[in-house]
Amino acid sequence: MTETVLEPVRKTSAEPALSVRDLSVSFHSDTRTVHAVDGVSYDVAPGEVLAVVGESGCGKSVTSMAAMGLLPPTARIGGSIRLGGRELVGAPEKELQKVRGKDIAMIFQEPMTSLNPVLTIGRQIGEVLRRHQGLSRKDAKARAVELLELVGIPAPARRIDEYPHQLSGGMRQRVMIAIAVACDPAVLIADEPTTALDVTVQAGILEVLQSLRERLGTAIVLVTHDLGVVADAADRVLVMYAGRAVEQAPVHDLFATGRHPYTRGLLGAVLRPGGEGKRRLPEIPGLVPSLDSQPDACTFAPRCSRADDTCTGSRPGLRAVEREAGADASHRAACWHPYAETQADADSGTGSGTDTDTGTGPGTSAAAQEAGK
Repeated sequence: MTETVLEPVRKTSAEPALSVRDLSVSFHSDTRTVHAVDGVSYDVAPGEVLAVVGESGCGKSVTSMAAMGLLPPTARIGGSIRLGGRELVGAPEKELQKVRGKDIAMIFQEPMTSLNPVLTIGRQIGEVLRRHQGLSRKDAKARAVELLELVGIPAPARRIDEYPHQLSGGMRQRVMIAIAVACDPAVLIADEPTTALDVTVQAGILEVLQSLRERLGTAIVLVTHDLGVVADAADRVLVMYAGRAVEQAPVHDLFATGRHPYTRGLLGAVLRPGGEGKRRLPEIPGLVPSLDSQPDACTFAPRCSRADDTCTGSRPGLRAVEREAGADASHRAACWHPYAETQADADSGTGSGTDTDTGTGPGTSAAAQEAGK
């Protein structure tokens, strides 16, 4: 039997650094099947930041783990994931091990559980360098010091001999970033890199990611539910709901004129500094549906006041919100009845809380205003 051999990554602007097409992921057990991801597609160009947003359980992290080849044996993956033009779906584990950490890397969601508590920081960073770059123990240690300095950890020569529990949450997250970028990967997946961090540390983490993409041209997939982070760091946004992509747009377009009712619900539920203290934050009614089955219909329809028989009877495709834009439109939504660019949003049932699509209503978030600067 001949093994599939993955060719070296070639960083070039002529093709996406990461291309996902019609990705589907399901998990099988003796009693049920869960369809966690259903037909998701996106591209990330070198030096670009794509934010993937949505409620917990919408498939953001599963999509990222599929790209890394880290899903359990119970997962069934369909579609295509191409890294620099090479197919990863179906590639042998031996070849994926050569790619992970070198050409595509991931910052995991919880650094305290992702870092090995019984190994020093220097040894954990050095393991990646020795595995993929063949450095000696001495050279790997020296390079580890440089990486810790790169991500902004003070006294790096001392920190490499410390253990994860001796570092703060922000420092542990920076160590995770140092491990992820040790081999200058073409693609970096950051899964909730700022969760549970205070705003000062959060700003530092985002600054590190920004400098990495500028210095290395790294493509970044930023998985988050924090729309403030999205407005500050992303170039484009992919909104997911119940395992499907429901809207994709440049960050400014999404915040200024989000078209899908779910997107507008997310934007309306963001706290706004200086807003009316007595105004109740709008919320999206209902619950995220069970993923045991994916209906041939709009999965958001049960929670959407704009839904009609068309929404409950057929599945909308991700299409251009402006008819004249064509198939290559940058702003697309999977909705039979998307909001118009200047349509007044008098329908409070969507939970968007905005008065107009121009982002000037009482529910407009500070994140949206920041994105428009």
